[in-house]
Amino acid sequence: MLLLALPLGWFVVIYLASLVLLLITSFWSIDAFTTEIVQVWNLDNFQTILTNETYRTIIFRTVWMAARVTLIDAAIAFPFAYFMARVASRRTQTLLFAAVLLPLWASYLARLYSWILILNHSGVLNWSMQSIGLPAPNIGYSETAMLVVFCYIWLPFMIIPTYAAMERVPESLIEAAHDLGARGWRTTLDVVLPLAMPGVVAGSIFTFSLTLGDYITPILIGPGTSFIGNVVYSNIGIANNVPFAAALATVPVAIMAVYLLVARRLGAFEAL
Repeated sequence: MLLLALPLGWFVVIYLASLVLLLITSFWSIDAFTTEIVQVWNLDNFQTILTNETYRTIIFRTVWMAARVTLIDAAIAFPFAYFMARVASRRTQTLLFAAVLLPLWASYLARLYSWILILNHSGVLNWSMQSIGLPAPNIGYSETAMLVVFCYIWLPFMIIPTYAAMERVPESLIEAAHDLGARGWRTTLDVVLPLAMPGVVAGSIFTFSLTLGDYITPILIGPGTSFIGNVVYSNIGIANNVPFAAALATVPVAIMAVYLLVARRLGAFEAL
């Protein structure tokens, strides 16, 4: 434990210090003529974010996308994790677990470009649908394409904690529910789901936060609409408005702080 104390303490100091610097920078401004940072405390950046309809729309669009990705991944991960933990044999569990982890071994960008080849207008999806006489979906470079890619990329982060929570459900409780006359669906809804919910919430922390801060997928897959990450990136790299980028970056931090408090109340940290 003592060996871990120094690196862990150093990590905490660096992490907390970066958040403090982010917050401090968000209260500064930039000189419109010299583009130099003016270290004078003000609330102009936050006022712009709160009063400008464009930025409110971007924040809502980002949160709405993250919420949809989280709900869809939860709906897919729960039955998958249930089958892995309660139905599949040990050999099948190992194969399924390897299938879940295998995409994580590939590069993030490689997976994105693979989906571009699948979803674009001359891609595999349109060609496959047309070859069997169905109309081409033509969902490439759309919000639907972004939703599909986000759900695919972050799905393993939902499956793993859900599976871990599902595996810890006592078999005796399930047998007791059967003895009391509960059928399969009733047992799942009244016994398994409440006990596995902390794992689902733990997985949602990953899917929600990772979608909230992603800026590469909207650039490569999306129709060109802006998300929080894109605006932060453009204000650092192009506009050189670091204080405004820092102010906007505090929005997902604040959202996740509230999200983590709710998740903690639901017991999600025990499933991590």
